[in-house]
Amino acid sequence: MTTWLQKQIILDARSRGLHLVTSEVLDQLPDFSGVGIGLLHLFIQHTSAALALNENASPDVLHDMARDLGRIVPETSAYYRHTIEGPDDMPAHTKSVLVGPDLTIPIQDGRLALGTWQGIYLCEFRDRGGRRKLLATITGQQAAG
Repeated sequence: MTTWLQKQIILDARSRGLHLVTSEVLDQLPDFSGVGIGLLHLFIQHTSAALALNENASPDVLHDMARDLGRIVPETSAYYRHTIEGPDDMPAHTKSVLVGPDLTIPIQDGRLALGTWQGIYLCEFRDRGGRRKLLATITGQQAAG
């Protein structure tokens, strides 16, 4: 039998940067240990932040990624027209499009099938983005047995 579940997740407000949120996300999800095979889809309901999967061991990776995104999308560009919400807003929208609003992660034998060094990241592109809302959708088949 296929199961579907949808739940809103609220992430605490964070400063600009890439933040490991795997535990915070899992803590707000119901137990899916009975799911033998399935998918967790996470969708961020904002246009100035994003979700990513990346290395969860070395903080240098996050530092370097944030620096690279800042080089690709600088904040000091004179050509931005959308500036009413501050100098970090339009670059945040562009970075959000580049990184993306969603993740789909397989569920295998009741656990997320993340790679050894993978973690879920909130990519906060505003100086003060506030609490962020995710919509989590789980679908899957019950474990055999």
